[in-house]
Amino acid sequence: MTAVRLDGKACAADLEERLKKRILNCKVQPHLAVIIVGDDPASHVYVRNKIKSCERLGIKSTHIELSSETTQEEVAQEIQKLNNNPNLHGILIQSPLPSHMDEGSLTDLIDPEKDVDGFHPINLGRIVQGRLDGMIPCTPAGVMEMLRWANVEMSGKKAVVIGRSFNVGMSQALLLASRGADATVTVVHSRTKDVKEECLSADIIVAAVGRPEMVKPDWVKPGAIVIDVGINRVDDSNHERGWRLAGDVHPDVEHVASLLSPVPGGVGPMTVAMLMSNTVLATEIQHKKNGESNG
Repeated sequence: MTAVRLDGKACAADLEERLKKRILNCKVQPHLAVIIVGDDPASHVYVRNKIKSCERLGIKSTHIELSSETTQEEVAQEIQKLNNNPNLHGILIQSPLPSHMDEGSLTDLIDPEKDVDGFHPINLGRIVQGRLDGMIPCTPAGVMEMLRWANVEMSGKKAVVIGRSFNVGMSQALLLASRGADATVTVVHSRTKDVKEECLSADIIVAAVGRPEMVKPDWVKPGAIVIDVGINRVDDSNHERGWRLAGDVHPDVEHVASLLSPVPGGVGPMTVAMLMSNTVLATEIQHKKNGESNG
């Protein structure tokens, strides 16, 4: 058996077509601002990809590039300006920030209605309450979109999420267990006694731990669905660049799983697509609210 490839690019393209229709129905043009601090090369690549997605969809984008010497207070002031701009609907702070900054406290400053990353405590708290009509972290939301797009039955299935970060692992577990998905979820992490045993009992595995090729073929029950969230740069002398991208799942898992998301080309494109979706949703929510307040 060879796993069917869960094509994130195709799923993202399908979502973008639906977003274009919603954007046409928006009374105002959605507007996303991205703040990037410092000169991390990978971060600049990610920001360019987001700007390209905005251009493709007709979303206005503002790119605020700050030097690595910028202070925490200066970034906070930029966020407040964006919060106060009624023509700006989404704010994103590109990770990672320089080591002298507290990313969490800066995220807390973003207006929750403009928090298109979905990391603000208010937005994360809404997920705990089962309220999924607001800003949801883009990567776990993208995973859910992929599973639905592939017609994966989640109700009553056992799902194992590897990793417990608030923005991916824990959010993913809540989404899988929420009403409508209805999976039975186990979260495993560095203190779990037997991760392999937990994975072997799973119908669905979501690997989001940041350890290259950690999930081996003998960890996976035949026919299981495996979603690889990890994207790791590993040295490889056989590659022309001297390195390659690897997921958290070993490539040979394709011989055991029934459905497998590739790296790259799986969850990555969906994360960007869900950022666009959150930006459109934020625009719709704010426009409706402003219309009601004016009325």
